[in-house]
Amino acid sequence: MLRPIVFVLLLTSFFLAGCAFDLAHVSFTPTLFAPRTDANQSFTLKETIDITTTPCYKRTLRQDTKWELVGTIPEGKVYKSRDQVMTLECSNIHEAYLVISEGSLVGFFIPVEKGFVKISHTIKLPTK
Repeated sequence: MLRPIVFVLLLTSFFLAGCAFDLAHVSFTPTLFAPRTDANQSFTLKETIDITTTPCYKRTLRQDTKWELVGTIPEGKVYKSRDQVMTLECSNIHEAYLVISEGSLVGFFIPVEKGFVKISHTIKLPTK
């Protein structure tokens, strides 16, 4: 009689140990995205940029990646690259686009959630 109970308890503990918990998450502000289909605006990074002001893990923007304007949000212009997939990672992974205002990176647009993630310090991007 005791064996089935012990088996169920062991099985339950193994199941719970394998569950993922949201220990850290990306906090974002909902925003309004206006797509740009006529966008010929783009820039290329002159050098690699390490971004340590993201909510969770460090991100790196690679040298010589081209970023194309895909739209705007109230916080700035939204750029996406075909050369580099940009993500924000905590407990979950979110696709992210750069948000640029006055030549500086101010945050990220996460398109699936339609949200803006602000970084703690803006970063002037060296472009060519």
